[in-house]
Amino acid sequence: MTAIAVTVAGSDSGGGAGIQADLKTFSALGVYGASVIAALTAQNTCGVSGILDVPPDFVTAQFDAVYSDLTVSATKIGMLSRTDVIEAVADGLKRHRVRNVVLDPVMVATSNDPLIDDEAVESLIALLFPMADLITPNLQEAARILAAPVAETREEMSEQAARLKDLGPAAVLLKGGHGTSSESVDLLLDDEGEQWLEAPRIDTRNTHGTGCTLSSAVAAGLAHDLDMITAVRGAKAYVTAAIAAADTLEIGQGHGPVHHFYALWEKAI
Repeated sequence: MTAIAVTVAGSDSGGGAGIQADLKTFSALGVYGASVIAALTAQNTCGVSGILDVPPDFVTAQFDAVYSDLTVSATKIGMLSRTDVIEAVADGLKRHRVRNVVLDPVMVATSNDPLIDDEAVESLIALLFPMADLITPNLQEAARILAAPVAETREEMSEQAARLKDLGPAAVLLKGGHGTSSESVDLLLDDEGEQWLEAPRIDTRNTHGTGCTLSSAVAAGLAHDLDMITAVRGAKAYVTAAIAAADTLEIGQGHGPVHHFYALWEKAI
């Protein structure tokens, strides 16, 4: 059976993050991708100039159209900026008994533009965290969720990951890509305990869409029936390689995207 994953997120008109990054990631990793668009953004590599939320009833219509027809093996949830849209997504997950849910609590774009208000953050935690098989906050997002300082040490990451897991998700991937050490260190916490994942930190400003790409890569792994730790390790390896190849692209004047198709394009040349 063809592996199918769905992304429920915002559209990035610049193509580097959001729905566009998710669908590129699914395709690069051998998964058929479908989508439920929750918001439109006017966005490029330099920043976000506008957000237009999709009405919740149309989010529901997309949900019903996709999940009533396709046999979906995994779902990635990204940018949801309004409470009523979050409620529509939660209802859709319940009605369609969606499994393998990867939730990326997107709050700020790479350009530092805010994408979600405090009320929506509270709804995200209350309604979607308990339905998620994995949440993938970065250090800054974890700090906002927990109303805590940004974690700077492994001990602080461990403590915050445990607090995040207490909010309801089956597992937490706390991403250390925004840290300052020479290594990009992530922490996966599930019922089996902690797993630390390390990769070299790559010196590039072309990191637009890394969080979207990582979470959708995990969803792709789950769609291929991988277990969680294998899916997460594979996703981190994929994202690391996509970042390493980012400077081979010349896209825009700001924070360019990672290279989702680094392996495919090299073979095509």
